[in-house]
Amino acid sequence: MRKTLFIALSVLIVFAACVAAQETPPAPSAPKAVKVPTVKQRELRNGLKVAVVERKSVPLVTMTMFLNAGAGLEDEDKAGIADITATMLTKGTKTRSATQIANAIEFLGGNMNSGAAWNGANLSITVTSDKVDQAMAIMSDVLLNPTFSQSELDLLKTQALDGLKYNLKQPGYLSNYVASKYVFGEHPAAGTPETINSLDRNNIVDFYKEFYNPMDAVLVFAGDITLTKASTIASKYFAKWKDRHKKDIIMSMDMSPVIPAIVPKAGASGLHRILVIDLPQSGQASVVYAKRMSVNRVQPGDTDFVVDTLYYSGITLNTVLGGGYSSRLNYEIRIKRGLSYGAGSNIAWRWGGSNFSTRAQTKNESAPEVAELTMAEINKLTDTPVAADELIPRKSVLTGNFGRDLETTRGLAAAIGELFAFGIPSGELNAFIPKVNSVTASQLESFAKQYIGGGDIIIVGDYSVFKDDLAKRFPGMKVDVIKADDLDLSKDNLRK
Repeated sequence: MRKTLFIALSVLIVFAACVAAQETPPAPSAPKAVKVPTVKQRELRNGLKVAVVERKSVPLVTMTMFLNAGAGLEDEDKAGIADITATMLTKGTKTRSATQIANAIEFLGGNMNSGAAWNGANLSITVTSDKVDQAMAIMSDVLLNPTFSQSELDLLKTQALDGLKYNLKQPGYLSNYVASKYVFGEHPAAGTPETINSLDRNNIVDFYKEFYNPMDAVLVFAGDITLTKASTIASKYFAKWKDRHKKDIIMSMDMSPVIPAIVPKAGASGLHRILVIDLPQSGQASVVYAKRMSVNRVQPGDTDFVVDTLYYSGITLNTVLGGGYSSRLNYEIRIKRGLSYGAGSNIAWRWGGSNFSTRAQTKNESAPEVAELTMAEINKLTDTPVAADELIPRKSVLTGNFGRDLETTRGLAAAIGELFAFGIPSGELNAFIPKVNSVTASQLESFAKQYIGGGDIIIVGDYSVFKDDLAKRFPGMKVDVIKADDLDLSKDNLRK
């Protein structure tokens, strides 16, 4: 009897200890340093920059060509042409069909990807280090000799249009599209059905000729390769690549923030406007808060561009608010109330200004509550300093993700390419963690007060379901409503 009682008591003690351990998680450990190998550079006579970062622990090499040919350079009536052009590179050359290109890469045991975002385009291949020369032969052929086959273009346009037709009926996707035009004053980087439909082969060829030039490109090698070998291979395949324009696009970019004509004036709730895209019978609703910020990623330095000091305050603030599972938005909306599978925030950096947004998808019935919670968390950042016991772990999330991304050759190449896209010296990689850790709570509060308030709420969902609750939670705020069928992203008023 005593033995049984002793065992039972022991089990209870262990159980209580486990419960206590779960209720009191351990404090985060000290941040670990991440040492990025030196980025070595050379430049070919045609202006192509070659950057190499050696990592010999794994016999892999990622080769990525980053080009200043992103959606930020396309005309609004040709929205989507940057990504279409980049994708078409792998769809056939003068000597290889799309199938032959795919088979050749597969034979090498590698993979090749191409595409474009707002700030640039890229073409990337990852192979084992003994196949770099063979892979580069394919990459150079794809980049320098694309045929832009009409049949492949027709197929790609059909696929893009099918994707848009589906995506523009999804609340989360549609809300981001609307924010691009309504808040950020930009066109959607992936294009619209109208602009994709209008593209022809001549448009693609013209865009390629204008923006695919060695002077505005950097070829990054990351992995088991030396600068000498990389430079020899780059020269072998790209030395004859001729520059076709008369100006350096990167250095001529406008550094002034591109802010929409309407300057937000926040109401009592810290909110400027509310827009509802009425999507009847939608399964869920998407809630987005968006604000165009007059904060640049870089500023001109003595010789190169340097990272704006506000950049590190911005990314740290974003991590506190919506960067990961334990962020404030996810805690309040998902963990505490179960209103969404996930909520977060993001800053998209541009040459002129930056785009700040939050996101959450929820039931139509709870869309107003999610909007209210989002505004409460944004206002809290402007009113109350972030406590040290929250700030330190959030910084660890940011620096930990950074270090993890650099563990792969692909992630390392991407990080280097991003710096080149903004004209930032590669040594900034090693400055990332110290600069994040030096951000103070007062800097975050100052950033929040100056830049993130006075934005717009965009809700895409079934308005009839949440109309009354939205008016109740945001009294006195005008709600602009546009039927989804009447939406036209090419118009300033968003209406057909």
